[in-house]
Amino acid sequence: MSTQPLTFAEFYPRYLSEHSRRGTRVLHFIGTTLVIICLAMLLRTGNWNWLATGVVAAYGFAWVGHFFVEHNRPATFQHPWYSLLGDFRMYFDLWRGREKF
Repeated sequence: MSTQPLTFAEFYPRYLSEHSRRGTRVLHFIGTTLVIICLAMLLRTGNWNWLATGVVAAYGFAWVGHFFVEHNRPATFQHPWYSLLGDFRMYFDLWRGREKF
């Protein structure tokens, strides 16, 4: 695999390998759940502070997982859009049981 994936299909296996530890996946799951809740609150209240809160929560939990559990750099720094897609795909795959924590 090249260092710069051309497609999401090429990127996602590497994304999963960088999220191989249970603690990292749990922290990502918590952060993604919080961002979904915050987006729902933004839609419900119209208060844009919920967007900032969601972003801080999502990145906060994810980065703790990378720096202190997985001991790697988040994919966000090199591939922000694929990383976002990967996070939501992993989140829903965890919900559906296609991936394990």
